[in-house]
Amino acid sequence: MTALFLVRAEVADPRDREGFDRWYQEEHLPQAAEVLSAVRAWRGWSDGDPPIHYAFYELPDLKPVPVILDALKALIADFDRVWGTRVTRTREIIDTKQLISKQK
Repeated sequence: MTALFLVRAEVADPRDREGFDRWYQEEHLPQAAEVLSAVRAWRGWSDGDPPIHYAFYELPDLKPVPVILDALKALIADFDRVWGTRVTRTREIIDTKQLISKQK
């Protein structure tokens, strides 16, 4: 089974949303996916809570949080440099226990 690394960010100021969206699309998601050796990576905005942005990284196996954070040190520092305290975030690793795929 795979694992998911989930990052939840809160972009509190609506004026930051467009810049955050562009930066995440063009820089952060591709770089993080590469650093994490992600199988897939995707992201989106919450429909019910507009300031909330989620990024998902599908990992080939379960890795402990310290290993992931160590791999992401430079990207975390870059995130902090660009967004400072304007964007807060949390991270979580999810150990996938079941996956159902729809057959095409």
